[in-house]
Amino acid sequence: MQKGIDYIGVGVVFFCVDEKGNLIMAKRNKNTRNEHGKWDNGGGGVELGETIEEALKREVSEEYGVKIISYEFLGFRDAFLEQDGRKQHWVVLDFKVLVDPKGLRIGEPDKFDDIGIFPIDKLPTPMHSQIPTALAKYKDKFFK
Repeated sequence: MQKGIDYIGVGVVFFCVDEKGNLIMAKRNKNTRNEHGKWDNGGGGVELGETIEEALKREVSEEYGVKIISYEFLGFRDAFLEQDGRKQHWVVLDFKVLVDPKGLRIGEPDKFDDIGIFPIDKLPTPMHSQIPTALAKYKDKFFK
């Protein structure tokens, strides 16, 4: 059974920013669960027995190789996706996460082809389908 496909998956989604408010993003490759070739802010599934905070710290470290300085819970969303004709449903908990980008790296080279730091008003394309909705929902947290 697969999370998000055979049953609703629970995930943490993080918008990692540096001290200037620039967003860290990675480009997904064909080995990711969905949205191949698109720039993504980051996230992953919560494992059985893991707290939300533990999942957030683990996923940020795994994907970007950095530690969290601080984080803010933004809210939750239903994420409906489709890959290769298979529908997916995730309930995601969104976080804005402050990190020090020194030491930033692609922590999962089997899943990501590139990584970058971008001004919030100049994000790369193509981007993950969920990003515009999330940024619009939390615009007061990202756009001053």
